Formats: sequence, structure tokens, C-alpha cells
Amino acid sequence: MSTATTATTSAKAVPYRLSTRGILRSEWHKLWTLRSTWIMLGIASIVTAILGMIVGATYSPNPGDEIDSVTYALLGTQIGQVAIAVLGILVTAGEYSTGLVRATMAAVPRRLPVLWAKTAVFGTVALVTLLVTNFLTFPLAQLFLGGTDLEATLGDPGIARAVAGSAIGTALIGVIVLGLGSALRSIPGAIGAYVGGLILLPQLATMIPNDTVQDFLNYFPLPAAESLTTVHTTSGDLSPGTALLTLCAWAVASLTTAAYLLKRHDV
Repeated sequence: MSTATTATTSAKAVPYRLSTRGILRSEWHKLWTLRSTWIMLGIASIVTAILGMIVGATYSPNPGDEIDSVTYALLGTQIGQVAIAVLGILVTAGEYSTGLVRATMAAVPRRLPVLWAKTAVFGTVALVTLLVTNFLTFPLAQLFLGGTDLEATLGDPGIARAVAGSAIGTALIGVIVLGLGSALRSIPGAIGAYVGGLILLPQLATMIPNDTVQDFLNYFPLPAAESLTTVHTTSGDLSPGTALLTLCAWAVASLTTAAYLLKRHDV
């Protein structure tokens, strides 16, 4: 009896310990149990591939037009980018809408490890999915573009970098929006901020006839992501290295804001 009692007491005395691996495993499980994960990743992959083949099959060269071969073949990533952004919002703001965030924060009282784990899991899944999609879509599109002025292979200078850059840029956009979802704690609010701040605002600002404003717009997330996708940058565009640093800076700013608000506000 005393031995059993001692064993029970010892078992109860063992403190509950959180580990980074455990938090990552939890977030991985939650991500893949969401139906929206499969839907959004499916949209990002399937639409990109199908649209790449369609634009390749229907391409008709026009003299004087300057079209980037990677940007053209991966035209569907514009839709895929929206799907990845929405998924990023659902990963964070979605938990607030369902109330699951209370259980999550009760299990991880320090809170911030949850945000870092969500970012790591989502960013990795998004990047791997987009890399596989892009490196499959580009050769598929080239099956139809052979013999045209857009014919290219992954071995040509700058092509593989631009194909990978498209995936990296889209994944970083998703991370930026994930931070918005965590900061705003509202799916409609985060979607509104994404559409209004990242899509519409730069489009409206292009109407301002000022060179300084136009140069500044290149440092917005979407134009920076576009600079990562082009093989040959034009005058005024960001270089691939600068574009990558710009997107990373936006992602850090978004996640820093989300982390600050997560620590300051109650769940």
C-alpha cells in the first residue's frame, strides 16, 4: 500500500512541461485537421497549374510586348496568393472565432510560443506546397510555349530563381497576413485589412502623379513579391535581394505587432 501511495505521489509531483516540439506538433495537427487547409492549398496548387497550361496553350505573341516568361507561366499564383492569405488568416483569427484560442492559451500560458509555432508550421507548409506547385507548373506551361519567344527551361539563367522566388514571395505574404489575423482577431477584419491595405491601397496610390510615391510603392508587399517572380527586373523595380529583405521586414513587423498585442490583451 505504501509503495503504491509513494508511486502515486511521485507521479503527481511530476510537473507539466511544455516543449517546443510539443507545441509544434499540436499546431501541425490543428492545421491539417482543418477542412479549409485542404481547400485553400488545393486552390493554390490546382488553379496555378491549370491556369499555367491554359495561358501556355492560348499564348499568341504580339510584336512589341515585353512579357516575362516566369510571370506569364505562373499567372495563376495571383489567385493562389489570395488562397494562401486567407488560410493564414484562418490559422490565427479562426481560433478566435471558434473560441478554441482559450484552450490553446490555457495549455500554453506564455502565449508567444503558440504564435511562433503557428508561423513556423504555416510558413513551412505554404512554402513547400508552392515550391512543388511552381516547379511543376512552369514545365507544364512550357510544353505549350516551346518555339515561342517565351520558351525557357529551368536551367536557363534566372529562371529557377524566379520560380522559387514566386513561391517564397507568396509564402511571406501569407505570413504577413497571418500576423494581421492574430493582431485583429477577426476573420472579416483581417480579410478587410489584407484587401484594403495590401491590394487596393497600392493600386489607388499608383494614380498619384509623383515619382517619390511611385518609388515608395515598390516596397509594398505585393510589388515586392512581384519583383521576386520576374527574371529581368526593369528600371525602378526592386532587385530580388532587396525585394526579399523588404518582404521579410514586413513579416517581422506584422508578427512583432501580433506578439505585442497577444501579450497585452486578454484572450
